[in-house]
Formats: sequence, structure tokens, C-alpha cells
Amino acid sequence: MSQDGEKGVFTRGNTMRHVVVMTATSSVGLVAIFLVDAINLFYISLLGQQELAAAIGYAATIMFFSISICIGIAIASAALVGRALGAGSVSKSRELATASLIYLVVIASIFAAALYPILPTVLHLLGARGETLELAAQFMRIVVPSIPILGLGMCLGALLRAKGDPRRAMFVTLSGGAAALILDPLFIFGFDLGLVGAALATFCVRIILVIVGLHGVWKVHDMLGPVTVNGLKEFAAPFLSIAGPATATQLATPVGNAYVTSVIAGFGDDAVAGWAIVGRILPVAFGVIFALSGAVGPIMSQNYGAALYKRVLQTLRDSLLFTLIYCLAIWALLALLAEPLTTVFGATGDAAELVRIFCLYVAGSFLFNGALFVANAAFNNLGYPVYATLFNWGRATIGIIPFVAVGQAWGAEGVLIGWGLGAIVFGAAAMVTAFYLVRQLPSKARAEDLAERHVPPAANSPFTSGKGSS
Repeated sequence: MSQDGEKGVFTRGNTMRHVVVMTATSSVGLVAIFLVDAINLFYISLLGQQELAAAIGYAATIMFFSISICIGIAIASAALVGRALGAGSVSKSRELATASLIYLVVIASIFAAALYPILPTVLHLLGARGETLELAAQFMRIVVPSIPILGLGMCLGALLRAKGDPRRAMFVTLSGGAAALILDPLFIFGFDLGLVGAALATFCVRIILVIVGLHGVWKVHDMLGPVTVNGLKEFAAPFLSIAGPATATQLATPVGNAYVTSVIAGFGDDAVAGWAIVGRILPVAFGVIFALSGAVGPIMSQNYGAALYKRVLQTLRDSLLFTLIYCLAIWALLALLAEPLTTVFGATGDAAELVRIFCLYVAGSFLFNGALFVANAAFNNLGYPVYATLFNWGRATIGIIPFVAVGQAWGAEGVLIGWGLGAIVFGAAAMVTAFYLVRQLPSKARAEDLAERHVPPAANSPFTSGKGSS
């Protein structure tokens, strides 16, 4: 095990190489999970009921909220642990890792317990009606209790990335994807359980995520150390100062998507099924960019903790360049695959048209969503989490509602186009702001040094000041 005083692995070497390696290893497992979700929807479509596909769409919208909460907590965990490792305080990082897992279980359990009894009401608010509502509620009643388990798996993967072990972080999600690939058809067709089988398979997969994650974090890297009640109280403030805004930031996206779902629901189950298919294609196609936002966080936080501000700036540049090249390539690929994708998912009518519109036009807007993700990674890991909250909520409200309202006049396709257009303004503005703030880091550090001269030495900590000293 590393000893106190050793710097993190991302504080040396080529930053673009770190970005590419971290993103590639993170995306393999993440895309595997998204791909299995898409295959899961394909299996459901083979059952021949459009209501089943629509039910999955409504359920996915709700699950997006729980995933966003877990991501917010994982961001805080990785940021603090990565900052501690960058500053050379391994013992403190072990306490923080344990504390973050405890915080996650408590928060995720509270959310799941609050959500469970109101599932039908929430689904109704999203626009689900009749048999579609009952099917979605049936699926969610099985999946919701596994939210804390999912959160643990995600947080354990984030801790492995913060440690600088993207390969084992990849194994966490990759193992889940492999398990789902086997369990989904087994439960759906083999046991003839249909939608219930899909839900049970999802529950089992999340347990596997935790088992693999614990092996890497606990057994391989010994990243978990004992933490006292006083330690939990001490870490709560710095943890919540990141987790609170980060979670609020993550929740903006499902809120925006929930609004879009409710508007599309007005055009019928065919349109909702098309939106559900888009919701499966998008993360598979752009899963690398989803992974990039989480992968570059530890690179930034370690270099920030080590006060290597030029490397932080270079990491931001490299991440944006990577986003640009990848998104343009995927957009071109989706345009070529538009018709085959509608056939694969058995989409007809409005559902097929939504898939075509997304692949040909709306997918291009994800370049700006990617820029927003990268900017948020910088905000969350460099002491500016409120900026991430403001930009994400701006995107989810001002960047969606008026655009969708105008597009609604042209049907469900107009709604989808409006949803994509709103990303352009906020993605560009967020990236400009991120570059400005990163360039101010040396000045910020000097100001903190002056302020710290007036406080006791015990307060000089990367967990309380955001500065990279130990």
C-alpha cells in the first residue's frame, strides 16, 4: 500500500494519455451496461407489446433520478479521495473512502424508501396511463429497493478511478454488463417472467457490481480504513459541500428529461416508445463521453491537490479535444445507421420517426452536452460545484422548456429537436467559464495562503480549504 507523502499517479506523465486511458477503460464497462440496457429493451420489444416498451421508458425516467443522486455522491467521494491522494495523505483518503460509502447507503436508502409508496403517483405525473402505468409500477417495485446497492457499485468504481486504477473500475461495470447479458434473456424468456424477469435480472446485476467493486477497493488496494463517529461528523461538511451541489447538478438532467417525457406522452405510447429507444441508443453511442466526465475528475483533483495548475488546464484542453473528435465521429456513424436502428428495435410510426430525427440531426447537439459534462467535471473537482449546478439547471430549464414548447407545435419530432438545440448555448457557456476559472487557480491558491495565515495550522487541509497541501 502507498504511504503518506507519495503523490497520485496522475501528477506525472502526459495528460492526454491519462485522459484517453481513463476514458477508454471507464467507457468499456459503462457502455457495456448501456448496451445491455438497449438489448434488454430489444428483448422486451420481442414480446410484441408497445405498452411494455413505453413502460420501460417511464421507469427509466424515474431511475434516472436515483442514478443521478448516486452519481452526485460518487463525484464527492472521488474528488475528496483523489485530492487526498494528490496531497500525499493516504491514511486520510482511506477514512474518507469509508465515510463516503456510509453516507451513500444512508442517503440512497432514504430516497428509495420515500419513492416506493408514491410510484403510481409519480408515473401518472409523467404521463403514464392504464396498462402502461401498471406495467411500469410493477417493474419499479422490484428495482427501487436495489437503489442503495446500485449506488454502492457506482461509488466503489469512482473510488478505484480516484486511486488511479481505471482497469479495475472498468471491471466493476463490465462484470455487471456481462451478468446482465446472461441474466436478462434467462429471466425474461428462460423463466418466462417477461417484464418482471427484466426487473429481477437488474436487481441481481447490481449485487454483482458491489461484489466486484469491493474486491478492488478493499482487497486489492486496501482503500477502506476505520472511521469514527467524530470522523463522520468531521468529513460531513466537506463531503456535503461537494455532494450537495453535485447531486443537484445531476438531478437537473432527469428533471429536464421528465419534462420532455411528459410532453412526448401527449403524442401517445408510440412516441414514448420512440423516446425510450432514443434513451437507449444515446448512452451506448455517447457512453464514452459520459465516462469522460467521470474519468477526468480524478486527473484534475490529483493535480489540483498537488498544486500543479498548468496540468489541470492541459487536462481540460485535452478533454475538450477528445470530446470534439469523438462526438463528430459518432454523429456520422449514427446518421448512417438511422434506418437499421429503427428496424432492429421494431419501431414504427412516430417511434421510427423519432429514432431517425435523433440519428440524423439531434445527435450532433451532444458535442455541446459533452462540453457541459467536461466543464462540470472541472467545477466539481476544483472547488466550484455551484457553477455545475447553475449550468446544469439552466440547461434543464431555460435550455429545454422554451425550446420544447416551440417544437411541440411540430409534433413529437419537434419536441426532440427542441431538446437538442438547448444544449448548444449552455454547453458553450459552461466550457468558456471552466477555462476562465481554471486559469484563476494560481490566484485563488495565493489568496487562500494569505487567508490561512490567520487561522490555526490544523485548518490547513485539502479537505477543508480546497488547497492542495497536507
